[in-house]
Amino acid sequence: MQPITRMILLSLYLAGAFTGNAAADDTPSPGNVGQGRISFQQNCAMCHADSLGAGNIAITRQGPSLVGVLGRRAGALSNFTFSNALGQSGLRWDTATLDRFLANPTATVPGTTMPVSTPDAGDRRNLIAYLSTLKMPATASPTAAAASTRTPSASVSSSLGDWRLDAPGVKHHITLADLPAPYSTASAGNGPQVSKPPANASLSVPPGFTARLFASGLSNPRILRVAPNGDIFVAETAEDRIRVLRAADGADAPSENQVFADGLDRPFGIAFYPPGNDPQWVYVANNNSIVRFAYRSGELKASGKAEVVVPSLTESRGGHSTRDVAFSRDGKRMFISVGSASNVADSMSKKSPQGIARWEAEHGRGAAWDTEANRAVILVTDPEGRAPLRSFATGIRNGVGIAVEPGTGDLWASTNERDGLGDDLVPDYITRVKEGGFYGWPWYYLGNHEDPRHAGERPDLAGQTIAPDVLLQAHSASLGMCFYTATKGAAAFPAEYRGDIFAAFHGSWNRATRTGYKVVRVRLVQGVPTGEYEDFLTGFVTNERSVWGRPVGVAVARDGALLVSEDGNGTIWRIAYVGR
Repeated sequence: MQPITRMILLSLYLAGAFTGNAAADDTPSPGNVGQGRISFQQNCAMCHADSLGAGNIAITRQGPSLVGVLGRRAGALSNFTFSNALGQSGLRWDTATLDRFLANPTATVPGTTMPVSTPDAGDRRNLIAYLSTLKMPATASPTAAAASTRTPSASVSSSLGDWRLDAPGVKHHITLADLPAPYSTASAGNGPQVSKPPANASLSVPPGFTARLFASGLSNPRILRVAPNGDIFVAETAEDRIRVLRAADGADAPSENQVFADGLDRPFGIAFYPPGNDPQWVYVANNNSIVRFAYRSGELKASGKAEVVVPSLTESRGGHSTRDVAFSRDGKRMFISVGSASNVADSMSKKSPQGIARWEAEHGRGAAWDTEANRAVILVTDPEGRAPLRSFATGIRNGVGIAVEPGTGDLWASTNERDGLGDDLVPDYITRVKEGGFYGWPWYYLGNHEDPRHAGERPDLAGQTIAPDVLLQAHSASLGMCFYTATKGAAAFPAEYRGDIFAAFHGSWNRATRTGYKVVRVRLVQGVPTGEYEDFLTGFVTNERSVWGRPVGVAVARDGALLVSEDGNGTIWRIAYVGR
């Protein structure tokens, strides 16, 4: 459910990303098919299917099916929302074109949202060799198969979520009793078309608040974090850099806008250390490492090179690529969230009960293995990275955003749950994370609900899964989260907001009726969630087909305003309280 990030989303681009003409070439690449299949499973399978469903129906995930891609006309799959560049290319894919694109996507297609390359020529040959084996049956055509899986109409969707009903103040309280049975509805492939903001674009907020454009022209702005001096650090993930914005309290726009550090690897999480008003380091969570930069308050550019703190988080590539980092209140522990390598670990090998016991003794209850080792977890070590990485909690499919509650010191996570079970399964969630806790993935979800795709595999885990605190509409893609801590400032919110959580919903793709694309407020009473959340910032959805904003990061500015980043059009918005 995580948004399209910098994993290898092949067919999003294989379906048309180039200009010019090329003759179709269906000759298989001379690579190793077996190695190509392994590469596909590690890097592509979470978002792209390599088989057809019953009745030769194309399986749509976050990206379209890759069955029959070689020789296929670009943009031919009508059940997937391609970008304009992809849909208007008019090409048919051949091995040479695939190889050229995979070698350097951004050079071949300037502006592509899939900038990750496969630089090794052998890896590309193997991957293309495997793709060449994915043939469409003679009884089906790509277009016909796609047409049979067109997105269902809104009328068949559950009433649990519908963007047309979203508005500031609308309350949601989803409980375990509300969950439908798996496969109660078909699994939709309903990705959005991201459009330019409409003229005089505006967003809806509660009475007494204003929402104004704060910064634009950013490249893939994702997580936001505010330094104690008020500077705003922004992860421009696709550009491998961290940017700093500076604005006077109450200002509607930054006065300074500089790159703090670049040459990173898909940076996402940012944290200041030690906790308090005088941090000495800026920590950055790369895709597969944690690095830090020496820092003095007010610096707009890193004074030195990145120091590696944790050189490797996992041994597997691909899958969810966002990592977040946070520190315990006392500064003695560093928490790192690492998402799964796949949707539901359907290619993971089987272990004997004895093998499972040995594995869990080292990795924690319910920890997955193979390419999922050290995945779908929150890891913990010390701030220097000297202590061996270990699992703080397991079974958290993709805890994209993490944060420590200032009053209690509890660790919280904003989590994307699994896809493919229908419109209203499985709800995303925001929860307190218990040390040593198991949260279900991939065998169970939301307590003792067994995933039918792993039926009967882990009876020993029955009753061992922790049900999360706050269930969110399935497929909302909850990303960044923060606690509202401001007690003063020109834009500070009323006192009843203090201590509550704000969370950004990037928006659905696996749901017939669009949901998400908003910021919500999660209600807490003395640090304890009520299970309820309410819409706070809405208006990014244009219609059933298009959206113009996809929220990612939320942060509290020094003057009390709430800052929200969205990566659809590269903007940051400032929400201030101005009085009723």
